[in-house]
Amino acid sequence: MTAKIRLYVDQPLGQGQTVPLDRDQAHYLFGVMRQGVGDLVALFNGRDGEWQAEIRQAGKRGGELICLSQSRPLQMPPDLWLLFAPIKKARTDFIVEKAAEMGAARILPVQTDFTNAERIRQDRLQAHAIEAAEQCGGTFVPLVEDLQPLGRVLDAWPGDRQLMFCDEAQVGARRGLAGAARGPWAILIGPEGGFSEAERSRLSALPFAHVVSLGPRILRADTAAVAAMTLWQQALGDWAAEERP
Repeated sequence: MTAKIRLYVDQPLGQGQTVPLDRDQAHYLFGVMRQGVGDLVALFNGRDGEWQAEIRQAGKRGGELICLSQSRPLQMPPDLWLLFAPIKKARTDFIVEKAAEMGAARILPVQTDFTNAERIRQDRLQAHAIEAAEQCGGTFVPLVEDLQPLGRVLDAWPGDRQLMFCDEAQVGARRGLAGAARGPWAILIGPEGGFSEAERSRLSALPFAHVVSLGPRILRADTAAVAAMTLWQQALGDWAAEERP
């Protein structure tokens, strides 16, 4: 018998390791999913892979599981960051969820000249990343950073990381990732109002930036994030690796 429910925990996982459940986790497993003593749950923590665990104690305010065996090793995503300007709440949530599903290793909300949101709930977005990993079968959870100015992020940019700059001004142009090399990368998605001319000039001049078009139509920011990650994954990510002999 295999576990049908996957749960993220923040405790170490290993053979014979006991895992206590907090009140919210206990409510989900025993109140919502109707699991009980003896049932199996798949656990992961983003570090030790996925483990089959058995419920040993079940209560309204807590519980305890014990790890039986590792079902999957830790699968790391490509070294890819997603930078995006926050938009409306539900659509920002969507971007974080899809980034986690599609293999981002780090998610960085950035404040641009035309970004409407002045703050985010980093803890809430991190929870969305965890839920996405639970649902998609991932064993790694990307870190969601707090909101910071784009200029500050660029000032501290690591020299070995390439940047895929998705510029809506390039709509219809044939500018992609042909000839780009593998390695550490990042994708930058702008706000609904686009990039300012000052931002566009700075980004275009960066030696590590690759200006890319996402097709003949201007995409919404949340659509653009999914399209850009798909384009990068097929060209340089682990999707591309699966296709190669």
